[in-house]
Amino acid sequence: MSELAAQLDSVVERIEHTEALDAPAAIVAPLVERMTRSDTVKRVLSGAPLGHRLHPALTDVPLGMWTAASTLDIIGGRASRTAARRLTGLGILAALPTAASGLSDWHDTERRARRVGVVHMAANSAALLLQISSWNARRRGHHLRGRMLGFASMGALLGAGYLGGQLVYRNRVGVDPDVPVVEKPGWHVACRADDLVDGHPYGADVEGARVVLVRDLGRIVAMAAVCSHAGGPLDEGRLIGDRIECPWHGSQFCLADGSVSRGPAASPQPMYETRTHGDVIEVRRSEA
Repeated sequence: MSELAAQLDSVVERIEHTEALDAPAAIVAPLVERMTRSDTVKRVLSGAPLGHRLHPALTDVPLGMWTAASTLDIIGGRASRTAARRLTGLGILAALPTAASGLSDWHDTERRARRVGVVHMAANSAALLLQISSWNARRRGHHLRGRMLGFASMGALLGAGYLGGQLVYRNRVGVDPDVPVVEKPGWHVACRADDLVDGHPYGADVEGARVVLVRDLGRIVAMAAVCSHAGGPLDEGRLIGDRIECPWHGSQFCLADGSVSRGPAASPQPMYETRTHGDVIEVRRSEA
């Protein structure tokens, strides 16, 4: 490991162990919880309609706008001032949904990752404020000040981006786990019929994969029991209407097809077909 890498790792480690960061986190968390109270809002901000995290995709938009504005500041000359100002403004607008999706993902982190997220959030907030000041200076004709503020913002974004990389690659925030599924074709015994209690998830190991079965109103459904968000045990979760909720971070999946009803999960759960054979319940991978 290079000396620079070791120093950066040391900085991140200190952030992860700074308990003072828990105080601002405690202030922001209830605000984010209110923002994501709606299942639809949480689902969209988590990226479920895309089947992919939304935040990484959105970050490219303001970053691209602001980078283009700074590039024009360097090589564009006087003729590019209007374009640079417009790019700065568009980046500011694009930063709002980007921040919302990031806050939604951050709310589902814990302890060390949450502390790093607080500093990541602070750096991005500083960068946004600098860009707003840059846009205002440009609008007033103070072009040199606008350029300098834009360059300062890019420096803050560089630090925020490094911490964002730490959250993804070290803390695996937003990285879906491998969800084990039954690969062997055909029907496989999951449990006895009398093991199932209406309205209560039941977990079974089938061919090396964990499966959750639910009997509700006479129907029996089965899906992979490892939550696609962070690997939580769905068989230890609870039923909410026609959904099953993960006990770890509250992701909810539709019993009918495994689709995400509420984030933070972005990927659907693999489903199984079920049948009753004598006094046992059998499952096989759904081809749908």
